[in-house]
Amino acid sequence: MMMMMLRGCLLLFWGCGASAFLSEPSVSPRIPTLDHKTAFSISNQPWRRRDNLNDDIRFSNQKCHVPTALAMSVSTPIIAVDENANREIGSFEEWAVACGVQVADGFQLMVTSQDPSLDVGVYTSMDLPKDTPVLFVPNEVTLSANRAKEEFGTITDAEDLFVQLNAYDQVQRFYLFLKILKEYELGDQSPWYPWLNSLPRYFSTGASMTHYCCTECLPPLVGSLALKEKTRFKQFFKALDFCYFLSPETRGNKEIAKWAYNVCLTRSFQDGHGDYKVAPMADMFNHDSTYEIQGRYDDDGNFYATTLYDVPAGTPLRMSYTAGDNSNPSFLFARYGFLDHSSPATFCKILVPNPSPQLIEMGYNPSRMLFYKETGDVSQEVWDVLLYQILEASNNVQQLQALYQAHVSGDEQTKQAIHDEHYGETLTALRNHVDGFLMQLDELSAKAQGRDLNVHPRLPLILQHNQFVRETFLRVQANLNQ
Repeated sequence: MMMMMLRGCLLLFWGCGASAFLSEPSVSPRIPTLDHKTAFSISNQPWRRRDNLNDDIRFSNQKCHVPTALAMSVSTPIIAVDENANREIGSFEEWAVACGVQVADGFQLMVTSQDPSLDVGVYTSMDLPKDTPVLFVPNEVTLSANRAKEEFGTITDAEDLFVQLNAYDQVQRFYLFLKILKEYELGDQSPWYPWLNSLPRYFSTGASMTHYCCTECLPPLVGSLALKEKTRFKQFFKALDFCYFLSPETRGNKEIAKWAYNVCLTRSFQDGHGDYKVAPMADMFNHDSTYEIQGRYDDDGNFYATTLYDVPAGTPLRMSYTAGDNSNPSFLFARYGFLDHSSPATFCKILVPNPSPQLIEMGYNPSRMLFYKETGDVSQEVWDVLLYQILEASNNVQQLQALYQAHVSGDEQTKQAIHDEHYGETLTALRNHVDGFLMQLDELSAKAQGRDLNVHPRLPLILQHNQFVRETFLRVQANLNQ
């Protein structure tokens, strides 16, 4: 593995004055902009250079603490979660270095969009060869669902509520959500205060959309996914009733809870060892289908990120939020609140309530039934599922069984012969679906017109989403009409 010099330094926690590390740290009240991409870097820092990231790294057993001078420079003791609040990036970078976070030379945080969320991503100003370590986050700096449960103890009533709601799979992330809320309550006394204060306040996730947006302006699949996020947040908020270690003000504040929920759901990932974790600084990596870096946690809980190929200077450093599955941009839109323009394909939007095991075997799956964005091509699974439905609806049992057996046995010749025989029917069915869905998109977008953006501030993004899907369907339509 090719290694490059890393920059980083360790603060001797509580063992020395803050002035030994920082003197009058600069905290910018607002992220500046420059040609839509502004780099943040820490100047005048005593960088420790390493030839090998894994060589003799030691971290304090005590929790990373906000240096006194830095804490005093922050005028607001509690994090403002108003959607217009500023993101404090400069103090976060200084804190991260103080806590032992190490980054490669050339690693920079930059503003990547000027939308309300003020998105920040990672770029490199230097060429990075393949397998270069670009980021190291020690375990002590990460936030962990398992450690949160150890800290707070098992909250039986809350867990019972999730069981009753058929949502027990969310319990682990719920403890991470509680950890974020607890650190929020601590304000500038929290060891994670600079990280919390660097986070977005404005989110466009399904949980942040209005009910009208989810049900009246979005297509059925992504609308249902957005509603699922809203429902999950309501479950988290209700379960706060049993978390008495939080103040009544925090437990009853939906705005604060929704912010913490969005932070938890958009910035945490499974670590490969049965835990959900957030690694500050690693959470600044944006998503792309052609991602440049791969992250992992080692057995000690430390986070590493390395390049997957040679990355030239000036390139963003991005990861995959979907473990490399680029076939479901609807999930990314509902969970993370952004349009994945990098996704090569999208679900064809053919929805079947309660599909049979045979139909699923034929390929009924949103990740397989695809329309390709650039070419307008249609995946084979779309044709297979449509033909199966046509034969089933016409009660053509003999050919239905023949198609299914040919599919599961890999008899492509027989399968293609059945397709050829019914091509006109499947083509008509697909044309009708595409034409009907385009009309539905126009109707959905029309419902957004004239709405108060103060009440529905995510409507512009939803309209962009509908137009993005529309363009793909128009390419498919053009191909089908040739």
